[in-house]
Amino acid sequence: MTADPTPIEKLIIGRDDLVDVPQSWQVSEQRLLAKGAVTSFAEETVLTPDGEELRRQFTLHPGAVGIIAIDDQDRVALVRQYRHPVRHRLIEPPAGLLDVEGEAYVLAAQRELAEEVGLAATDWRVLAEEFTSPGGLAESMRMFLARGLSQVPAPDGFVKHGEEAHMDTVWAGLDDLVDGVLGGRLHSPTLITGVLSAWAAKTRGGFDSLRPADAPWPAREELLRRQTVY
Repeated sequence: MTADPTPIEKLIIGRDDLVDVPQSWQVSEQRLLAKGAVTSFAEETVLTPDGEELRRQFTLHPGAVGIIAIDDQDRVALVRQYRHPVRHRLIEPPAGLLDVEGEAYVLAAQRELAEEVGLAATDWRVLAEEFTSPGGLAESMRMFLARGLSQVPAPDGFVKHGEEAHMDTVWAGLDDLVDGVLGGRLHSPTLITGVLSAWAAKTRGGFDSLRPADAPWPAREELLRRQTVY
């Protein structure tokens, strides 16, 4: 007879414990390896709680916002943009850097929506936040949901350049985008987070159940407070 399999030991945590906790291990050495126009590359020597010494290299990033702008027929405004590091033209939601000192997150999102796809919105909500690649990149991203859309001209003085000069605006249904994500045809992390969060919000409590646009963002504030400034 075959012996019964060993039961899997499971540490089950409840809803109140499902939260990422700020923590910072001791840093004994730090070096700036390279400084770019937007990001920088750093190396730090970190001590684990039991004294093991680790050397970690990572990219510093100012953070970003992204926008799922959805109309009354559940169609989402998107851009098709060339991304050289991955050698693909990706379908993405409008997004941009948090590179204006003191600018509120929702104001940055409103600016990017107007610049990239020529839209304004009357209703703004927070969809989700993420650290986009926390093993090697200190980028925090907040995704907004924008509704009540209208067309607006580009902000005064704004001119698209570089890759942005070659991108176009397209629209796609929310359900079709979910199919594209789950089918492995869409790869932008901004789109994946935004689309799946929007779909979950729509099918669970509705968009009006989302957090307000000015909701606190404690994970980003902790990141900015704790990380080394080079």
